[in-house]
Amino acid sequence: YTLKQLEDSVTLNTQGVCAPQEVLKMWDVHMHCRYSADSTAEPKDMVEAAMKQGLDGICFTDHEDLDYPKMPDEPDYLVDFASYFPEMDALREKYEGKIEIRRGVEVGLQSQVAAQNKQIVENHPFDFVIGSVHVINGKDPYYPSFFESRSEIESFEEYFRCTLENIHAFSDFDVLGHIGYLVRYAPHQKEYYDPANYQDMLDEILKYLVERGKGIECNTSGYAFHLGSPIPGEKILRRYKELGGEILTIGADAHVPENVGGGFKEARELLLECGFHYYTVFSGRKAQFLPL
Repeated sequence: YTLKQLEDSVTLNTQGVCAPQEVLKMWDVHMHCRYSADSTAEPKDMVEAAMKQGLDGICFTDHEDLDYPKMPDEPDYLVDFASYFPEMDALREKYEGKIEIRRGVEVGLQSQVAAQNKQIVENHPFDFVIGSVHVINGKDPYYPSFFESRSEIESFEEYFRCTLENIHAFSDFDVLGHIGYLVRYAPHQKEYYDPANYQDMLDEILKYLVERGKGIECNTSGYAFHLGSPIPGEKILRRYKELGGEILTIGADAHVPENVGGGFKEARELLLECGFHYYTVFSGRKAQFLPL
């Protein structure tokens, strides 16, 4: 559905509450398999896990993180696209009629590789592109050493500043991934993290996305990391909605089959509370809106 088509299909029940005529299941559009350096999962196992969860569709979004500051002996965060697309096409054919499978990528945003990222996105037939900030001025907060030279409050400030710089350098993505990413790895996680402390930068980021027709994702990995919320959490989700944001994808960021579709029930309830009635999936880089 386009958003207009979906709105036209919505009716009012006797309580005056909008109820979609057709209730659709969920899609998980952020997952990784062995095409990502940080996963060993077989693609077919991720598909089977999604089917067990009753999902209607999935999108693989393996890591293409150019100039990633990897540790010694760590593989590059680059996708073997020559093998990736044929394998995805074979899976689509094998599971046709059972579950929809789409082909995506999670591009690592760093200003110095903006031109290369542009070429990658333009030269491959992706259904969906996530733009994510994993590296903050040359360091990934996944590694504890990132937090050794700065306070957690300073770390979040640096993250949002870096995010703003990166999306200005490259914005040929469909959604900005897991806003507030480093909350997963901060020594005290959410204890010293309040998005309101960075409201000016956050608003600039969200307005930039809305004005350019870009979305954000509701990344449910926050539940797996015991944060009690998705990433981003309620404050950012509500603010995005207030600023006119409509494009919102949902993904578990699973790297193993057990995490596919994780936290979707809780996330759906939160999104409805935040005023969202639809979420988004992409096909051929075009947005389709489905009812929550």
